[in-house]
Amino acid sequence: MDLGLKGKKALVAGASKGLGFAVAKILAQEGCAVAINGRHRDMLEAAAEKITAEVNNAVPVIPATGDLTDPDMVRHVVHKANDALRGLDVLVTNTGGPPGGNFEDLTDEQWMRAVQTLLLAHVRLVREALPFLRQSSAPSVLAITSYSIKQPIPGLVLSNSVRAATANLMKTLALELGSEGIRFNAILPGWTKTERVGELMRLRAGANGTSENEEIQKQNRNIALGRMAEPEEFAKAAVFLVSPAASYVTGALLNVDGGAYKGAC
Repeated sequence: MDLGLKGKKALVAGASKGLGFAVAKILAQEGCAVAINGRHRDMLEAAAEKITAEVNNAVPVIPATGDLTDPDMVRHVVHKANDALRGLDVLVTNTGGPPGGNFEDLTDEQWMRAVQTLLLAHVRLVREALPFLRQSSAPSVLAITSYSIKQPIPGLVLSNSVRAATANLMKTLALELGSEGIRFNAILPGWTKTERVGELMRLRAGANGTSENEEIQKQNRNIALGRMAEPEEFAKAAVFLVSPAASYVTGALLNVDGGAYKGAC
């Protein structure tokens, strides 16, 4: 199926590694020009070079460095992407996960940092991008959150709580801006083989006196498919959602978790 992304222009936040990188790469494979964002210039430029080398279809891959907890940097990143690509059709909002911890161990400062990272960064990205998305014939926004907003993960209270606000932001914007033809969706990844998940498994192993592999196998037993996802498996679902092929999908919260979420809806 032709997803209709050839010649489209996308900004993917948090794309120097992990899920964001995988989404940017699949977008580029589909012929979409891509601006990628991350906090560290060296890592981001290396990611852009890697996508260019692996995709090899001459689409632009533009690094746009900036910490998305800084409102001025959000503005800079979005405007750089729009100027470099000469327009924006797709915005993927994505930020790194907050530290783990139990409720009683977390400070107000940690809660405020989580709100800045997991909610306000998404709010500001959408706000800055809206004028450019309104000029697109197929505008789409996708927020990367987590399946934990439906099924909380022990020890991740910050992520469980604040990401739910971002998912409901997307639902609300789908209603408010649907008449303008701008689609808003959220995608809820489960356990995927990323650097962050590896770090979480190592922390669990240290706390439980086990190995990282033992913790991975323990987690896999709670997933219907019995394994964690490859980043590309997640990215293909994400790219479909932002593409013109999904033109009648808005306000969706799509689980991509291998059946880890046990609820009916």
